[in-house]
Parts: sequence; C-alpha cells; structure tokens
Amino acid sequence: MTSVPKCFVYLGGLFLSILLTFPALGQVPPSASEIKDMSELHQRVHAGDTIGVAKLIAKGRDLESADKRMRTAVHIAAFASNEQVLRQLAKAGADLNALEFQKYDIVTIAAVANDTEFLATALELGASAKNITSLYDGTALIAAAHLGHHEVVKMLIDAGAPLDHVNNLNWTALIESVVLGDGGENHVKSARHLVEAGANKSITDGNGVSPLEHAINRNYETMIEVLSK
Repeated sequence: MTSVPKCFVYLGGLFLSILLTFPALGQVPPSASEIKDMSELHQRVHAGDTIGVAKLIAKGRDLESADKRMRTAVHIAAFASNEQVLRQLAKAGADLNALEFQKYDIVTIAAVANDTEFLATALELGASAKNITSLYDGTALIAAAHLGHHEVVKMLIDAGAPLDHVNNLNWTALIESVVLGDGGENHVKSARHLVEAGANKSITDGNGVSPLEHAINRNYETMIEVLSK
C-alpha cells in the first residue's frame, strides 16, 4: 500500500475538510439583490413566468445576455429549477451548454443540487453530460459522485458522461466518491454505479493511491467490497 508523508496527510485532510464544507464552491445562485438588478428576461425566467418569457422571446431578446457573473437565462432557470422555462429557452435556440463565470453549466448546477427532474429535462433537450466544468476542470459526474448523489450519477452515466475524466486535483469520479464521501450508503451506491459502468479502478490520485487503497485507509468496509470486485 502506498505510504504518504504525514505532512501531506495533514494538508490533504485540511483541504478535504474545506471541500466538504463548500461542496459547491463556485456555484453562486442569484441573490435577492442581484435579481432586482437583472434584465427583464432573467427576472421572468427566475420567476417561472412562461407567458412573460414567451413575449420577450417573440420580441427577439438576446437569450445569451449575461449578468455580472456571466449567468445566462439558462443558468437562472437551472438555479430556480424552472423546467418549463428551460423548454422555452431551448426551443428558441438558447445555448444549453453555456458556462458561467466559474465554468458551471446547467447540468452541473442540477447535479450539485440533486435536482433529478431538472437534470432529466436538460439532458432531454440536448444539454451535454460531457462538458468540462468548474474551477477544478471536472465534470458534472465528478461533482455528483463527490456529493453522493447516486441517482444523478446513474443518470449522467446513462447520458454518456466520461467515467474516467481526471480533474486538476488528480481525482476521478470514483476517487471522489471515496475521498470526499463518508463511506455511507449514498456514496457506496455512487461508486457501485461507476464500477458497474466500467470506471477504471486502477487510476490513482496524484500520490499514486488507488480508490481501493483510499477506502482501506478509511476503513470503509462496504466501499472496499464494491471496489474489490
């Protein structure tokens, strides 16, 4: 088993605690004050005003106009979980794969929120599960595995999300399901979905530690069983 210096273990543990405290670091839903300053289109999208949105679309409003945080109408719809409005925007030609200022798309926003209904709609309409998103150069699948959102993990796998993408922390979705999980049922289900879909269990982190070794180091017995198959 790979041995990691104590100083790295301490720093790694500190970093993990920060990530666990702020699992959606970078995702910034609009505040009440920001909503007041938004364009009419964004306000109506946030409110789920389908009639108002339809009128603005008919008037030719720019669907890719963005607020100060580069959030377009589709991002506002995602944060507000307004599926019907998203359908309107998609039909009118809005970019469903646009990235806001922290490189989040609507698929990742829905994945982090565990919003399976909005996610299903976004994927149905053509949003991609393959986008590289976030400050960590990750994917929606990595974010979902991190949080133990196992239903979302399965949906993204079925939508063709890259199983073995390595983010700039040198972690895959499978590694994150272990190192950022608690070894409980939700993270175990996420890992099982990944393993059954063919995720590569031999990919290690930047220190050469495999997902199985991480599970053993944490004494995650059920996770060990899943990763040992």
